[in-house]
Amino acid sequence: MPSPIPPARETYLREPTTLADTGLNPGLIYDLTLKLIYFAGEVSGQVIADQLRLPYTGVVDRALGFLIKEEFVSITGSTGFGERGYNYVITQKGSVKAQEALARTQYAGPAPVALETYVQVTRAQTIGQVHFTKTQVREAFAHLTISETMLRRIGPAANSARSIFLYGPPGNGKTTIAESIAALFKGDVYIPYALEVDSQIIQVFDALSHNSIEQPTPEKAEGLDARWLLCRRPFIVTGGELTLEALDLIFDPISKAYQAPHQMKANGGMFLIDDFGRQQVRPRDLLNRWIVPLEKRVDYLTLQTGKKIEIPFDVLIAFSTNLNPLDLVDDAFLRRIRHKIEVANPTWDEFREIFLRIATKRSIPFEDEGFKYLVLEHYVKVKREPKAVHPRDLLDQIIDLAKYLEIEPRLSKELIDAAVEAYFVKM
Repeated sequence: MPSPIPPARETYLREPTTLADTGLNPGLIYDLTLKLIYFAGEVSGQVIADQLRLPYTGVVDRALGFLIKEEFVSITGSTGFGERGYNYVITQKGSVKAQEALARTQYAGPAPVALETYVQVTRAQTIGQVHFTKTQVREAFAHLTISETMLRRIGPAANSARSIFLYGPPGNGKTTIAESIAALFKGDVYIPYALEVDSQIIQVFDALSHNSIEQPTPEKAEGLDARWLLCRRPFIVTGGELTLEALDLIFDPISKAYQAPHQMKANGGMFLIDDFGRQQVRPRDLLNRWIVPLEKRVDYLTLQTGKKIEIPFDVLIAFSTNLNPLDLVDDAFLRRIRHKIEVANPTWDEFREIFLRIATKRSIPFEDEGFKYLVLEHYVKVKREPKAVHPRDLLDQIIDLAKYLEIEPRLSKELIDAAVEAYFVKM
């Protein structure tokens, strides 16, 4: 029998019509509503609904009704739009209650979603459902000079949606290749503003990490839960600054709320650990952190209480390093990495093609004589290895020199010699 078609992600994103439909304890919604009024001083019911990203009818109006009944808030007037337009202020009794709520957590943003719903939506929009043909891969890498052999390695690696190890000498575009792989993963994912676990708030959406397709406003497609934001599939990059602590829930003792770690923000997309081996933490310890997520496709994060929560690990994780992989990790770990791709120095034909492309892009006339002089005099004669980054950097040096000399940039011996002298360090 064929496998059943999994439910569409929108199945789990229906707009709640009651407090129970939110999947949250009503007390949490009461606290959020109270804190918003406390900070605003005076605010309308519709503005509260907009800030909570919850519907007014059936949810926010019920929360406000409870707060009025308990004498935590009162109505001061109306802006003329029915009950939605009623203005609310906090009472003295409500101020005490708000302070108690703030002592637990100062979070006062969009209402969170339940962990169970987050898991369901993440699995319904998994990166594993995205596949590429060789034509699509060629198109995605058309801006680079890259061999068919390399494309045949990259395509299956991207289709695996699992793990990639990019290694090789510096200056040959490992990071650029990773960025191009990430660009293959078109489409979108829904990301919640925040999660709730045991009344703890975990903030997930990050304007610096996530590229929102929608404007971050309360307006939403009819019938869909506004606590979720439609974003491009994420591409999260971290480098030498990465620590083990940053890969778990990050608790802010002032706000008493959590920030999701990098890999959780990357769910549905790609997570690149650049300059692997340059982190302050030992490479072996950093890689051991990924053994369970890579094998089980789940990650375990720890709350301040010591409770561990299970989160989907729906990420194409990529490691990029200039160091020898065998000096960093053992064979046992490398076996867990689905695809290992060496990014070697370009051949002379590839070096020429890169040089030609960039010269054309920089509006510098390409001259075979000048290029041959560069290769023979400054590479072959001095036994210098070509790097994919050299054409860009040397041509930029030529442009800088030509501007200073008030001449047109060209591949003359004089400009090439000066560019090489300025760019390479003499040992």
